[in-house]
Amino acid sequence: MIKDDYLILKTMAKKQKFPHLLGSKWTAKQKTWGWRHFQVVNRKNQGRFVFAEMVASCDENVRFWINAQQFKDRSLWQPGWQTLEEMNQPEEALDIL
Repeated sequence: MIKDDYLILKTMAKKQKFPHLLGSKWTAKQKTWGWRHFQVVNRKNQGRFVFAEMVASCDENVRFWINAQQFKDRSLWQPGWQTLEEMNQPEEALDIL
């Protein structure tokens, strides 16, 4: 019993990768399946990888899975829903706003 409790605590103590992924909103830098704005509606852990199920904000039939690591690449994805004008502003200009 004590060994089982230790294993449970050890498993729970691991820091979850991408803890705020579910429900997050993203803007693709290039049109993806015809759209730019997406929301994460599901997550899946497979081994050391985390995957996010994306749904287009304007068409719930457009769905796909993506490795969540790709969200760290700002040349592919921007956090939140951005307008084309916001996406084309230099990083320094966004900091001022």
